[in-house]
This record gives sequence, C-alpha cells and structure tokens, in this order.
Amino acid sequence: MQQSDIDPHGHGHVFLGHDHDRNTRRVLWVVALTLCMMIGEIVAGLLFNSMALLADGFHMATHAGALTVAAIAYLLARRYAGERRFTFGTGKIGDLAGFASALVLGLVALGIGIESLVRFINPQPVAFFEATLIAVLGLLVNLLSAALLGPDHHHHDHAHDHHDHETADHGHDNNLRSAYVHVLADALTSVLAIAALLGGRFLGWTWLDPAMGLVGAAVIAVWSWSLMRAASSVLLDMTDPHVETEIRELVAEKDGARIVDLHLWRVGPTGHAAIVSVVGDDADDIRRRLRPVHEIVHLTVEARGAVSQPPAA
Repeated sequence: MQQSDIDPHGHGHVFLGHDHDRNTRRVLWVVALTLCMMIGEIVAGLLFNSMALLADGFHMATHAGALTVAAIAYLLARRYAGERRFTFGTGKIGDLAGFASALVLGLVALGIGIESLVRFINPQPVAFFEATLIAVLGLLVNLLSAALLGPDHHHHDHAHDHHDHETADHGHDNNLRSAYVHVLADALTSVLAIAALLGGRFLGWTWLDPAMGLVGAAVIAVWSWSLMRAASSVLLDMTDPHVETEIRELVAEKDGARIVDLHLWRVGPTGHAAIVSVVGDDADDIRRRLRPVHEIVHLTVEARGAVSQPPAA
C-alpha cells in the first residue's frame, strides 16, 4: 500500500520562499544603486585620472552583474513556478544563481589578490583625496544596500502553511544570501580602501594599499567558499541532518514502526521534500506523525508489510 503527498486530492508544486516577491524588489533596488555607483566611479576615474577609481568601478561592475543574475533568478523562479516540466518546482533556481555568484565572488577575490601583489612589486601613484571621497560615497551606498538586503526581523512571519507550500525563513535563501555577500564584499573593500588611502595620504604608508587588498581578498575568498558549499549542498540534494533526525524520532514514537528507507532534500528556501518508507504502521498515521515537521512541504509515504527477519544461523 502506498500513499503519496500531504494532500491526496492534488496540490501545487510552488515551493518559493514566503518573501520571494519582496526579495525580488529588494535585489532590484540594490542592482539600481550598484549600477549608479559603478557609473559614478568610472566617470570620476576618467575625470581625475585615477586608476584606483577606475579599478574599483570595474570591480563593482562584476558585483552588479552578479546582483543582476540574482534578480533574474527571482523573476524566472516566479515566472515558471507553475510549469509541470519542473517536477519539484523552481525553488532551486535561486541556489543555482547563488552558486554562480559564489564563483564570481571567488574570481573577484583572486583578481584583487593578484592586483595587490603586483602593486607590492610595482607601486602605482594614487590620487588620494579624490579616491577617498569616492570610496566614502561607495561605502555609504553599500551600507544602504546591505540594509535593504539584510535580515528584517519585523517582517518575519512564523506561520507555516502546507497548502501554499511557502516558508517564512529567508535565512536559507542562497540567492538572497549571495546578493548580500556581494554587497558586504563591496563594503569591506571600501572600508579597507579608505584606511589604505588615509594611511598613504597622511603617513606615507604606500604599502598599506596592497596590504589591505590582500586582507580583503582573503576574507572575500572565505565568504565565496562558504556560499559555494551552502548552494552546492542544495543542488546535490544533501540531507538536512536536523530534519532527518526529527522525522526518525517522530516515526519511532510508536512501538514496532521502523523506517527502512528515507530520502530528504530541499526544494526551496527551508522547504523540503521527503519520501519515507516504513514498516509496522500505516501511511495515514505516518503522515499524522510527521505533521509537526513544518519544513516538509511535499511528503510521500510508503507503508510496507512487516519485514521478515532472516533465520538465525
């Protein structure tokens, strides 16, 4: 006997995050801010003949591109959410975009590191005053962008609705997280640039600029690796150990009930699908037992007959 899905009478497969549309608007606003700042830095670099400003402007262009990918991912996930060819919905598009953004972030870190080493060997003249002004402006734009993308505890919704299959916690939204990390990386480079420019202007420490570049590259590389691991775990359908433990404990509450096969994977931000094969209980009771596991948005239960034990040797 096999019973499938939380609702046997049919259901949708839209496993987008509860704040999906709101997050889309937030990322689009940040894309606009980043593009404006990028253009401003490139124009200022040309006007002031500052390679530092030009380099930072083109560096910001890579972040603008990654943020644009994040915005497009949100739009595509919503656009194709109801199409049946996506068996478990489009909730993973954001993780795919997050993984791509992590790769871009890693390349940015590599580029900053190489450029910093080159400047150690061959120091370049810097227009300290103009570059500092633009770096401060860039930091303000990054802080505003971070405020737009950061956690919003006042908007957090703790409700769990298995009918629309949407979840409230955007902490596992790797697409939003990738956009946030790109903004933080820009903010970090701005802070380090300001420190280096001030040290170079007032103390004559020209070595501080490439040193800060190496520090920034190392931190950004760590962020990139962390984001890549989080996104790849979703793309490769890795099991969430906390949810798996909760499922096993709830099934084991009844004497004689035993899980013989369990598959658990994420289909959207904090939303999981599960296939549970059990002996010693019926499918309806298993579904009732697993109802408290709010992370499960798509459940398939298989109730098997008792498994005979092999005779003792």
